[in-house]
Amino acid sequence: MNKKFIKDFEEGENIVTPLLVANVVKGVTTSGAPYMSIVFNDKTGSIEGKLWDVKEEQLNIVTSGKILLVNFDVIRYKGTLQIKVHTLQRLEEAQYQIEDFVMTSLIPQVEMRKEINATITEIKNKILNELVSEVINEYDHDFYLYPAASRIHHDFIGGLAEHVIGMLRLGKSICDLYPLINRDLLLSGIIVHDIGKLFELSGTIATEYTTEGKLLGHISIMQAKISEIADKMGYGDSEEAVLLRHMILSHHGEYEYGSPVLPMIVEAEILSMIDNIDARMNTLGKALKEVNPGEFTTRLFALENRSFYKPVLK
Repeated sequence: MNKKFIKDFEEGENIVTPLLVANVVKGVTTSGAPYMSIVFNDKTGSIEGKLWDVKEEQLNIVTSGKILLVNFDVIRYKGTLQIKVHTLQRLEEAQYQIEDFVMTSLIPQVEMRKEINATITEIKNKILNELVSEVINEYDHDFYLYPAASRIHHDFIGGLAEHVIGMLRLGKSICDLYPLINRDLLLSGIIVHDIGKLFELSGTIATEYTTEGKLLGHISIMQAKISEIADKMGYGDSEEAVLLRHMILSHHGEYEYGSPVLPMIVEAEILSMIDNIDARMNTLGKALKEVNPGEFTTRLFALENRSFYKPVLK
């Protein structure tokens, strides 16, 4: 099925193409007729659409996260392109490519898997190696698909694994500079620190926070998982398991950022720092990509609401 991307829409066109439903607001006109305001996405952008005189069957199929075949006219309203929807049709997964609708990591999944597995073999401490291996084996499929967040940083398919890889590369370089750091413990903490996001986030499309995620958060979820896995393997009372749980609990670095405890070992301190570096660099990279040299970005909430200048300097 041919896909026309949102960035290529032009006023006056009639188009039939698959689109991802990102958000739906239902309303009623002054005459009592139901309508929907729908935000559609693909990997190139978003566009708002209206569906008038909504039929009962349409109410059931238009839900956030669904990819539908949409027939519509492209119109201009108050200077902005919108679409007037005529019909919507369910699609099976085989009828579209998910990569057309959401951003994906630039690192191929096979390469991410190879790099992370190679790093696990570098962990010489027997207990840490077995704990991390067990975690990755248990969550292998979703770990390489999930985003690292619903927005802000690494918010794309494969974003979680890409975030971990960026942190591993930083961590290895820092370990080479500072022999004080226990390399096995730092690498182990990096690999498992955010896997609780597999429970905190809803999935890869139209990602939202789950009920469990809102009530517990990925930090507490994952430290409990590590405790459970360690107990099952007979390592629950080991120092390695306790230290790994501490690194997960403290990796946001501050109480106000969600860590129930502050870092109290060197490796936890470094973990929180490189987590912040990699997240901020991804946020900055996305923002600066949208502006020309000599311009400022919009204010970035995740970076203290600052605007950043993109130098002309080469």
